[in-house]
Amino acid sequence: MTSQPFDLVVIGGGPAGVTAALRAAELGARTALVERGLLGGACTNDGCVPTRVLARAARLRRDAEQFGAFGLEGEPPSVDFRRLIERAQHSIYAIHEKKQLLEHLHAAAIEVYANAQAQFANAHTVRLSDGTEIRADKFIISVGGHARRLDFPGSDLALTHSDIWSLDHLPRSIIIVGGAATGCQLASIFDSLGSRVTLLNRDARILPVEDGLVSQTMAEEFQKRGIETILSIGAIERIERDSDGLRLDFLYNGAPRSLSAEAIVLSVGWVGNLDELNLAAAGVKTERGYISVDNCQQTSVPHIFAAGDITGRMMLVQSGSYEGRLAAENAILGSVHPYTHQIVPHGGFTDPEYAGVGLTEEQARAKEECAVAVVPFHSVDRAVIDNHSEGFCKLIVSVESHRILGAYIVGEQALEAIQVVAAGMAADMWVEQLAEVELAYPTYTAIVGLAARQVCRQLGVVPLTTHWHALPSLASAEWEWASGGHSQFSMRASTSSG
Repeated sequence: MTSQPFDLVVIGGGPAGVTAALRAAELGARTALVERGLLGGACTNDGCVPTRVLARAARLRRDAEQFGAFGLEGEPPSVDFRRLIERAQHSIYAIHEKKQLLEHLHAAAIEVYANAQAQFANAHTVRLSDGTEIRADKFIISVGGHARRLDFPGSDLALTHSDIWSLDHLPRSIIIVGGAATGCQLASIFDSLGSRVTLLNRDARILPVEDGLVSQTMAEEFQKRGIETILSIGAIERIERDSDGLRLDFLYNGAPRSLSAEAIVLSVGWVGNLDELNLAAAGVKTERGYISVDNCQQTSVPHIFAAGDITGRMMLVQSGSYEGRLAAENAILGSVHPYTHQIVPHGGFTDPEYAGVGLTEEQARAKEECAVAVVPFHSVDRAVIDNHSEGFCKLIVSVESHRILGAYIVGEQALEAIQVVAAGMAADMWVEQLAEVELAYPTYTAIVGLAARQVCRQLGVVPLTTHWHALPSLASAEWEWASGGHSQFSMRASTSSG
């Protein structure tokens, strides 16, 4: 059975796909969307949403450890892991109920083919699992990805992130292989919930794509919390059952080493869902497990576009949604809107949180001369009040233009605070302008203002008398009046910043 031809068919109903379909319909295209599973994508159904529920529980248990310091009586709560998993599932349902994705798609007159696997029959036709054939002038592929599995003896005994939701109890001990974003989040969560955690990573540091100070600080915080971290490991050789549950054999410094735990989680990457698409029939090129696209989201076949995790470029919900919109506009209006990801705030719900946007210090210094300020969290009044003074804010600014090149934060509510810097970068603000924003007091976000003012001193745009120069401690103090949060000085851009 062949349906009437569409202007555009979107394959995949995650953030990129739904955004693409809705935007195409807004542009007047007759649009269809095909989804093989649940709408919402991996993030809603087994990624960010349920993981954030676990992180919330971990944070509540951590905060309970401070009861005594704030004059409260009571023991830290125990963990009913089954109920916690049920809560995670409830949150998934609540998000689906809030989003009402299917209703929005239908209201936009988009034809939705649910629970249907699509395969290309040729460059203009996809065949669904029930035999239906759909023709279209244009396609957008946004089928997402899945956790990478390594091939070694006993690998089937290991869990991936997606398997966490099938656990019926909290493991007494857990080994997590992989020290990037997902691995570090899981390590932090399970440690806070009460598991004994060992984190292994093949790289010489955890969070290797983040700024070096982020990696260093998070490693130190993990060590303080008792998370054993083993870096620069060699190949995983096997997993076998033993008296403690599971034994992991791997190479370390060229020699065999073994560790045992009740559970082992592989967090070693995320690959595109390519296998069932039959892309060869359409002539779409792939590379390293992803669909290759240009900055217009166009694949090797001019009328076929791709967006989201399947491209392997910036695998974040906010980026997927942006790419989906861009792909729809370029598919319907013509490939005229190129885009490269530059201002994308991101981070992890670890304890403490970490966040970043823009260039790392190393990347920025490789391009131009920079001014860099690092302000410790204990300089922020709110951090002292709440007894969460671990961490820092690093601000990286161009000496020539005074524009913000990047920022990295480790500490309480880091992911919220980084949004302020990202907004400033998107608005092309001078660091002087960021420094003069009257941020609310007392808040964690105030640390951004402190860092901006410190950079302004480095750049020489803050007029100071000899008396003020003699007081270097003021450079790291929180310049806030308790009565209103007004700064004690006013800054003006120098001629070099214009």
